[in-house]
Amino acid sequence: MSTLRIGVDARAAVEVPAGRGRYVRELLRALSTAGGDEHYALYCRTPMPELGLDERFRWAAIGARDPLWHVLAARRATRDCDVFWSTNSYLTAWFTGIPTAVVIYDLVAFVEGARAQARAARIERLTIAPALRRAGVLLCISHATEHDLIARHRAATGRTVVTPLAADPIFGAGRDDRDEVLRRLGVERPFVLAAGTLEPRKNLVRLIDAWGLLDPPEHELVIVGPSGWEFDEILRSARAARTRVTGYVSDMDLAALYAMCDVFCYPSLYEGFGLPVLEAMTAGAPVVTSNVSSLPEVAGDAAILVDPRDAPAIAAALARVLRDSVESERLRAAGRKRAAAYSWEATAARTLEALRTLARR
Repeated sequence: MSTLRIGVDARAAVEVPAGRGRYVRELLRALSTAGGDEHYALYCRTPMPELGLDERFRWAAIGARDPLWHVLAARRATRDCDVFWSTNSYLTAWFTGIPTAVVIYDLVAFVEGARAQARAARIERLTIAPALRRAGVLLCISHATEHDLIARHRAATGRTVVTPLAADPIFGAGRDDRDEVLRRLGVERPFVLAAGTLEPRKNLVRLIDAWGLLDPPEHELVIVGPSGWEFDEILRSARAARTRVTGYVSDMDLAALYAMCDVFCYPSLYEGFGLPVLEAMTAGAPVVTSNVSSLPEVAGDAAILVDPRDAPAIAAALARVLRDSVESERLRAAGRKRAAAYSWEATAARTLEALRTLARR
């Protein structure tokens, strides 16, 4: 077979700091490091040469806004590539004339009570069905996402491949400047950490309510993450409870916070994967997280799982870890072992095999 030419929607690598952006950046790096005969056309609006990919990866800038961008990218990929890897939208797959793999991150737009961003949810609900009909492979980032997809769209059966995420090794690396990070962020006491975009789905208001049931004077609650949508209630609750909200921090600072916290709490209402849980485990933090969606799959027995809608249950789990040093150490060790079972290299290999199989069809 001649050299496989893979078209990639690489916009998120440049435009999205976390989430989908991290997925695209990490997999492109892993594919570059692994080598191979494949060539990649990275369709974007603005190239990102600092990603440091090898000569097989070519940035292809298309200076158009949505929805025109999707039409133009699909046309160019159809002309220049053998397969297309759609990482950031269901819409591009509508227009491709070559075999197409579509990434399914979650079904939050279809889950009642998950409180997805309204506009994004409307777009996903309107665009997913034609994309599913068009796609040859559906790359799901967890078994939970695969299950949710098939439960709502039976036509997806037989075309799914699970490609889980992984934590960047940076979160397990030692740091000499951890105390300086805490001083810069104003963290002066032992702390419990929560991280994620400030949005309703992350369930941070209920976490703050749970924290109020504990009120341990020797600790503070620190919430890290960029502002998302409908975050005013989170900020009001945080101010009333004297909870520290830092805003966005770099991965280096986040790694230090994971390593220094006494507990990492991630009580999300719904996740396609829940990567912060794996990042915290990599850093050796004891983890308390939700018993819903993909989170039990990711955490296994290496975290305490709680009902995210039950504030007293969240409070009891936090108290258990803070007061029981044996349990805390068990969770630290189990978390590191659990996180080590995931790698971007393995996910890249599985993704590439799915694309190769799609091309052979």
